[in-house]
Amino acid sequence: MALASSYSTRQPSGGLAAARPLYMDVADNLRLRILQRGLPPGSWIDEQKLAEEMGISRTPMREAIKVLAAEGLVTIRVRRGAYVTEVPENEVREIYHLLALLEADAAADVALHAADEELQELSGLHTQLQLQAGLLAASPNDSLLIDRFFAINQQFHGRMLDISRNHWRMQIVNDLRGVMQLGRHHSLFKTGRVQQSLDEHAAILAALLARDATAASAAMRTHFANGLRAAG
Repeated sequence: MALASSYSTRQPSGGLAAARPLYMDVADNLRLRILQRGLPPGSWIDEQKLAEEMGISRTPMREAIKVLAAEGLVTIRVRRGAYVTEVPENEVREIYHLLALLEADAAADVALHAADEELQELSGLHTQLQLQAGLLAASPNDSLLIDRFFAINQQFHGRMLDISRNHWRMQIVNDLRGVMQLGRHHSLFKTGRVQQSLDEHAAILAALLARDATAASAAMRTHFANGLRAAG
């Protein structure tokens, strides 16, 4: 993938072209490779090789690596270079704990303040998740179905955060989820976990539709507690 200039051009809603720094495109490229395991946890990031492959200098590559380091996806070691982050067990527990707190808080806000149409969006995503789970039950080892289930699951949580309308909470959760994806699919596809996760989503959705902030928060905490238990 060659990225030829120092800036890429995108078209914002106002219709004027805005210059986007090249290193942001490079960061997007590297992030995708990391999350798709093209660069697995613990692997050394060969700046020169990747820069040559993309047809860029090492400067935007280094800036991109700094972005990913700030997100927690990359670990920079003094005099040794940059490595894809490995997440030890104790840190997985810490991430789950924080996500449970933040997303439970977001669920409570959504229950209280979301528009009816927004709750219907979440209901539609849950229906998609159910359909995907049915396909997975018939073909449990299909990697494309696994990826799709995982993507819809992430979309449900992401949309809920969007609806909660707290920019800072959303940013923190996105960073934490990015790190958690280094062990992606982790516990989700252990025996029985797909159905359990669906049941937990159903409980969250029911509480949201009932506008019960306390129940929505509790259901979200249960969802993460069970996920952590399955990951252990």
